[in-house]
Amino acid sequence: MKRLLISLKLALFLMFFSVYQVYGAEPSSKWLKNQWEASWICCPGKSVYDYGVYHFRKSFFLKDIPSSFVINVSADNRYRLFINGQDIGCGPERGDIAHWYFETFDIAPYLKKGNNTLAVLVWNLGENPPVAQMTLRTGLIVQGNSGQEKVVNTNKGWKVLCDTAYSPSVDRRYYSGCNDIINGLKYPWGWEKTLYDDGKWAEARVMERGQPYGFGDRVDRVLLPRDIPMMEESIQRMASVRRSEGITVSPLFLEGSSPLIVPPHQKISFLIDQKFLTTAYPEMLISNGKGSSVKITYSEALYKNGQKGNRDDIEGKKIDGYYDQFFPDGGKDRLFSTLWFKTYRYIQVDIQTGNDSLTVQDFYGKYTAYPFKENGFFKTDVAGIDKIWTVGWRTARLCAHETYFDCPYYEQLQYIGDTRIQALISLYVDGDDRLMRKAIKIFDWSRSYEGITTSRYPSRFIQYIPPYSMFWVNMVHDFWMFRDDQQFIRECIPGIKTVLEWFASKVDPSTGMLGPIPYWNFVDWANQWKAGVPSYGSEGGSSVMTLQFAYTLKDAVDLLNSFGEPELAKKYKTLYQNLIKSTNKLCWDPARQLFSDDIKHSAYSQHANILAILSDALPSKMQQPLFEKLNSDTSLIQTTFYFKYYLIQAMKKAGLGDRYLSMLTPWQNMIDMGLTTFSETPEPTRSDCHAWSASPNYDLLATVCGIVPAGPGFKSVRIEPHLGMANKIHGRVPYKSGFIEVNLEKNSTLVKGTVSLPENLNGQFIWKNKKIKIVPGINKIECKTGL
Repeated sequence: MKRLLISLKLALFLMFFSVYQVYGAEPSSKWLKNQWEASWICCPGKSVYDYGVYHFRKSFFLKDIPSSFVINVSADNRYRLFINGQDIGCGPERGDIAHWYFETFDIAPYLKKGNNTLAVLVWNLGENPPVAQMTLRTGLIVQGNSGQEKVVNTNKGWKVLCDTAYSPSVDRRYYSGCNDIINGLKYPWGWEKTLYDDGKWAEARVMERGQPYGFGDRVDRVLLPRDIPMMEESIQRMASVRRSEGITVSPLFLEGSSPLIVPPHQKISFLIDQKFLTTAYPEMLISNGKGSSVKITYSEALYKNGQKGNRDDIEGKKIDGYYDQFFPDGGKDRLFSTLWFKTYRYIQVDIQTGNDSLTVQDFYGKYTAYPFKENGFFKTDVAGIDKIWTVGWRTARLCAHETYFDCPYYEQLQYIGDTRIQALISLYVDGDDRLMRKAIKIFDWSRSYEGITTSRYPSRFIQYIPPYSMFWVNMVHDFWMFRDDQQFIRECIPGIKTVLEWFASKVDPSTGMLGPIPYWNFVDWANQWKAGVPSYGSEGGSSVMTLQFAYTLKDAVDLLNSFGEPELAKKYKTLYQNLIKSTNKLCWDPARQLFSDDIKHSAYSQHANILAILSDALPSKMQQPLFEKLNSDTSLIQTTFYFKYYLIQAMKKAGLGDRYLSMLTPWQNMIDMGLTTFSETPEPTRSDCHAWSASPNYDLLATVCGIVPAGPGFKSVRIEPHLGMANKIHGRVPYKSGFIEVNLEKNSTLVKGTVSLPENLNGQFIWKNKKIKIVPGINKIECKTGL
């Protein structure tokens, strides 16, 4: 048994390592411009629209092992690819019907002389897919890159089997799709291996040929090459069994070195604590146990009387989450897994055996997420900040897969409001901009006939949150500041123009502010606002909505001026000035020295005043007093974690960045509550993992270390640190030619240390009113503390 487990671990390591070996091949330019020779195939006699799990196989003979063997693969909805029994990778990258991605693999390392088998698991979740999963109809397509590989092109030579072992588990489905019920008695064990006998399988039914962008007159499943890396997959051991019923579970079980044996006619249960939230494919290796059932329930937290409480506590609490269920067939070494990854901190395993004993040989997670690396860092002598950094980065990672997610447990949808913050974290900690590029591009694809973007995309259910469309424009501006890619930004300008025009058409001439705005005008989950919408946010006359539009217009004018639209920039600058003037006239309260939320002065929030600072609705000399008011007046409607990002930007703009480290108490409180990721809202919260709450991973570097682009394209840097209560800070941000690093110490008289810049980057170091030129290499810094 021990030898078996060691062999299994080695095989899994090689499998995960293989993904990075085989992925990265380039598709032939021929298949980017011309109709594919391969066709989409499906299972005859089965609906291409209903729930179904299918196994496809293609056997082929090779006289010699080629140095390369490149194939292009896609499926609808999803697939997992096997070569001679080895798990190679999965896909396709999520897009939409008019932009359907395919992956390119060089499978030569897994081929052998003689008979080879290419096997693909394909599934369509029918009525219960994730909301983010687009679909046309079930299908698989494989296109060889050249004449050498055309032997595996999908056509009638492929075999297919509809796997009736699977059925959907729709209890607690949420937006992330259905879960799996798998009957091992019906499963075709070994189907992916070369020696498996598929003689009774059906011949695949051939549908339309594959087509890239621009070919022909069809715009359904237009094939595009993958533009992000494959997701990381790595073994992740579970931490501990916190409680059990009906059996004693050895601590060695979760280490994979002591199988769990459940005797016949037993009902047992045990609760696993991963110790931190994660996203992973659960994998359980089982032998024997015919007539047994295994139920696996996943949850972010445990509940008592409907409340989560401290996430570390389990006393008197129960699990309440979605589940998968397996029914073993009694065979040896059956590896049960799931079609889609799960999000969990806690897992409860419930097993009931029949006449045979069941052996659980191993149980672990296969961690998966976008392969971000922690290239940046932040360190300080202020207690607790290291934990905030760690928890924030975990939050950001779990909310980034093939798209950014709002949350990995409930929705797994990419929302603009969340994504703008997430993208900045990615740039500062990893430096990889590919997921940000995809997000900007895919939101541009989502624009409606009216001109605005959807609030989230990809999404089968169309939703509009107009404030998010404005933030998409700001997000494009963010990218422009950080990356010197003129062509990419230029391609976004038409979309920006339609978004601006949609809002401009909603300005009420009688007030000079935004009038009635349709759809869901969500701004923040403030307690006093219904569904997150500020007063008059939809009816018209909202300072929050109007000032956000003004804030967006500032960025838009910069972009339009820089990309050949000076007249349009002038028009929108005039509109910006008029919006500011009207909002001051109708919403400024001279007695309270604050902006009201609306022209009726019916409510007052931090949000309106934050946006007044960010939009320069008041002269700069008035912005610091305004921030002091909005930050100290507890009668104002308060921001929650999402909008605290904008609160901090307003504080920084008002010249009060030194306060930042003292404003992290809400994040420390979450950690004290046992949270291992940052939640969607203050308690009670729905989601325990929401990356819009991970903004400290941006601000510790951008505000405390003060590292920001000095202009478009990040061709120079501006470093204005705000140490505040810290005596020491050390931060690093990845840059295209290396790293920007700030290492400073402060005492009562001096701030001193070093700033290191990579080659080809110059800039300014600013301390109080002192400006110091900094150049590539190590720059020594010494300034008086109280300048």
